[in-house]
Amino acid sequence: MDERKTAGDRYASFEAFYPFYIHEHANRTCRRIHVVGTALVIAAFVAFLLTQNPWWLLAMPLLGYGFAWVGHFFFEKNRPATFKYPLWSLLGDFRLFWETVTGKRRF
Repeated sequence: MDERKTAGDRYASFEAFYPFYIHEHANRTCRRIHVVGTALVIAAFVAFLLTQNPWWLLAMPLLGYGFAWVGHFFFEKNRPATFKYPLWSLLGDFRLFWETVTGKRRF
Protein backbone atom coordinates (compact mmCIF):
# COMPACT_ATOMS: atom_id res chain seq x y z
CA MET A 1 0.00 0.00 0.00
CA ASP A 2 1.18 3.52 -0.81
CA GLU A 3 2.23 5.08 2.52
CA ARG A 4 0.65 8.34 1.42
CA LYS A 5 -2.79 6.68 1.48
CA THR A 6 -4.93 5.42 4.32
CA ALA A 7 -6.34 1.91 4.61
CA GLY A 8 -9.49 3.21 2.85
CA ASP A 9 -7.39 3.95 -0.27
CA ARG A 10 -7.56 7.71 0.27
CA TYR A 11 -4.73 10.17 0.67
CA ALA A 12 -3.91 10.73 4.32
CA SER A 13 -3.28 14.48 3.96
CA PHE A 14 -3.31 17.32 1.47
CA GLU A 15 0.49 17.22 1.37
CA ALA A 16 0.31 13.56 0.37
CA PHE A 17 -2.40 14.34 -2.21
CA TYR A 18 -0.67 17.32 -3.88
CA PRO A 19 1.97 15.32 -5.83
CA PHE A 20 -0.89 13.24 -7.28
CA TYR A 21 -2.73 16.49 -8.11
CA ILE A 22 0.33 17.84 -9.95
CA HIS A 23 0.75 14.55 -11.80
CA GLU A 24 -2.86 14.84 -12.97
CA HIS A 25 -1.99 18.29 -14.38
CA ALA A 26 1.11 17.33 -16.37
CA ASN A 27 -0.23 18.92 -19.56
CA ARG A 28 0.87 22.55 -19.71
CA THR A 29 -2.30 23.70 -21.49
CA CYS A 30 -4.43 22.06 -18.81
CA ARG A 31 -2.44 23.86 -16.09
CA ARG A 32 -2.79 27.17 -17.91
CA ILE A 33 -6.54 26.73 -18.25
CA HIS A 34 -6.74 25.96 -14.51
CA VAL A 35 -4.80 29.10 -13.64
CA VAL A 36 -7.03 31.25 -15.84
CA GLY A 37 -10.15 29.65 -14.37
CA THR A 38 -8.92 30.21 -10.81
CA ALA A 39 -8.09 33.84 -11.63
CA LEU A 40 -11.64 34.29 -12.94
CA VAL A 41 -13.05 32.72 -9.76
CA ILE A 42 -11.08 35.24 -7.70
CA ALA A 43 -12.24 38.08 -9.96
CA ALA A 44 -15.87 36.94 -9.61
CA PHE A 45 -15.50 36.92 -5.83
CA VAL A 46 -14.05 40.44 -5.87
CA ALA A 47 -16.93 41.52 -8.16
CA PHE A 48 -19.37 40.07 -5.63
CA LEU A 49 -17.70 41.96 -2.78
CA LEU A 50 -17.84 45.20 -4.75
CA THR A 51 -21.39 44.86 -6.09
CA GLN A 52 -23.06 42.55 -3.54
CA ASN A 53 -24.71 40.91 -6.56
CA PRO A 54 -25.18 37.21 -5.68
CA TRP A 55 -25.00 36.21 -9.35
CA TRP A 56 -21.22 36.53 -9.02
CA LEU A 57 -21.29 33.76 -6.41
CA LEU A 58 -23.13 31.53 -8.88
CA ALA A 59 -20.55 32.37 -11.54
CA MET A 60 -17.65 31.21 -9.35
CA PRO A 61 -18.12 27.42 -9.58
CA LEU A 62 -19.22 27.68 -13.22
CA LEU A 63 -16.02 29.49 -14.13
CA GLY A 64 -13.75 27.35 -11.99
CA TYR A 65 -15.14 23.95 -12.90
CA GLY A 66 -15.87 24.94 -16.48
CA PHE A 67 -12.28 25.89 -17.21
CA ALA A 68 -10.81 23.00 -15.19
CA TRP A 69 -12.97 20.35 -16.83
CA VAL A 70 -12.19 21.62 -20.32
CA GLY A 71 -8.52 21.28 -19.41
CA HIS A 72 -8.97 17.72 -18.18
CA PHE A 73 -11.34 16.36 -20.81
CA PHE A 74 -9.76 17.96 -23.89
CA PHE A 75 -6.08 18.38 -23.05
CA GLU A 76 -5.09 16.20 -20.10
CA LYS A 77 -7.58 13.48 -21.13
CA ASN A 78 -8.16 12.27 -17.59
CA ARG A 79 -10.93 12.37 -15.01
CA PRO A 80 -10.75 15.40 -12.70
CA ALA A 81 -9.75 14.53 -9.14
CA THR A 82 -12.65 16.74 -8.01
CA PHE A 83 -14.96 13.75 -8.24
CA LYS A 84 -13.04 11.81 -5.57
CA TYR A 85 -11.28 14.61 -3.65
CA PRO A 86 -13.46 17.75 -3.95
CA LEU A 87 -11.93 19.81 -1.13
CA TRP A 88 -8.32 18.83 -1.76
CA SER A 89 -8.76 19.44 -5.49
CA LEU A 90 -10.05 22.94 -4.76
CA LEU A 91 -7.10 23.58 -2.45
CA GLY A 92 -4.82 22.16 -5.16
CA ASP A 93 -6.25 24.62 -7.70
CA PHE A 94 -5.46 27.55 -5.42
CA ARG A 95 -2.00 26.23 -4.59
CA LEU A 96 -1.26 25.68 -8.29
CA PHE A 97 -2.49 29.23 -8.97
CA TRP A 98 -0.30 30.64 -6.18
CA GLU A 99 2.78 28.71 -7.30
CA THR A 100 2.24 29.97 -10.85
CA VAL A 101 1.70 33.66 -10.06
CA THR A 102 4.67 33.68 -7.67
CA GLY A 103 6.94 32.09 -10.28
CA LYS A 104 7.49 28.79 -8.48
CA ARG A 105 5.76 26.86 -11.29
CA ARG A 106 6.00 27.66 -15.00
CA PHE A 107 2.93 29.05 -16.73
